[in-house]
Amino acid sequence: MNIVIFLKRYQVLIYFILTFAISWGGFVFVIGPNNFGNADWQTDAMFPFAVMAMLSGPTVAGLLMTGVVDDVAGFRKLFSSLFKWRTGICWYAIAILPAPFLSVAVLFALSLTSPIFTADNKISVLLPGIIAGLTTVFEEIGWTGFAVPKLRKRCSIFTTGLIVGFLWGVWHLLQQLYISNTYTGEIHLALYLSIAIFNAIAGLTAYRILLVWIYDHTESLLVTTLMHASLTASNIFIFRPEATGAHILIFGLVFAAAQWVLVAVVAIVDKKRLIQQPEIPG
Repeated sequence: MNIVIFLKRYQVLIYFILTFAISWGGFVFVIGPNNFGNADWQTDAMFPFAVMAMLSGPTVAGLLMTGVVDDVAGFRKLFSSLFKWRTGICWYAIAILPAPFLSVAVLFALSLTSPIFTADNKISVLLPGIIAGLTTVFEEIGWTGFAVPKLRKRCSIFTTGLIVGFLWGVWHLLQQLYISNTYTGEIHLALYLSIAIFNAIAGLTAYRILLVWIYDHTESLLVTTLMHASLTASNIFIFRPEATGAHILIFGLVFAAAQWVLVAVVAIVDKKRLIQQPEIPG
């Protein structure tokens, strides 16, 4: 079988395989196979480079598969979506506000004091979150720029979100393993990792459903990326780096549950669009 025909036939599967191979391979190469769980990521000068190596996976895989499958027209459509900003102010609000609102609401409900409110220099707290948020474009070039549109040809918004969201959560596994030593606290490592990984997969799957829903309404990779950036900038690892053990696990669990509540709200107000199957050409 011709290699191009093979790549086109299994394009989504190959995209995911390439993404994981490049991301995980790059992460291990930068960090080293023997350093997982042995260091504090906040003091590791190599960690930002490992993250960038990981982010290269969705980008490289997305661009490569776009070129193979859709050629120049695919790149034109991808970058047109990336710079599409005329979608209506309400969609920007819907995309950007939920993550910080849920994060603050959960912190308040759990009676945790967040450094974003108490730090003397709030810029020093917010700036890393904003910078990290800007890097999400490298992920979305692949997840939303390539995988989501391909899956949407055969799957509903909800099913597409479940597939991409689950794999998106699993994609963070090596990162979870590496940073675990910073957050375990009094919790046994195996128990901490089990709950932390569950929280990540559950929360990211719910959020990906929302991302796919936003993209389906706006057809804007820009707005979808801003929604992803909002989640990253609101992340507990940035705003609460001193939270460890049970505190961070409980937050993650409640935050994931809150995201599923938000999915339920979307299902109530836009159920037909969320579960409607696309028409597949005969």
